[in-house]
Amino acid sequence: MSTGLLRTPRPLPGRLVPVVSGAAILALALPIYLIAGWRIAGWGLAAMLWVASELFGLLLARFRLGMGNLAASGVVAFGMMFRAVAVMVVVIAVAVSDARLALSAALLYALAYTFELGVSLVSYFSGPAR
Repeated sequence: MSTGLLRTPRPLPGRLVPVVSGAAILALALPIYLIAGWRIAGWGLAAMLWVASELFGLLLARFRLGMGNLAASGVVAFGMMFRAVAVMVVVIAVAVSDARLALSAALLYALAYTFELGVSLVSYFSGPAR
């Protein structure tokens, strides 16, 4: 891999395709949960966490980023960290009372988030260079 690929600035791609891909993972997991006889509450918790995380990300996306607005950039950075910590806190709180439910939700959330992140990276690096 060329280091120029990583150093070339690119415009940010749209968020629609990555979000839809994460939602597709959740939608495809529902029949798997039903057929396998797994508790639907695990799927519901993962879906709720993913939707809440996406809504918070949508709120953060409204801030204008860049060198001209460092305060907003800082708010977005801490917001993104809070987003991950909030999901973790909910999963840990659920794990205290039901470890299997928490594990099921955490694994599905991680799969949807990872797929969304992968699609985001592919769309970013396949986009035109500035």
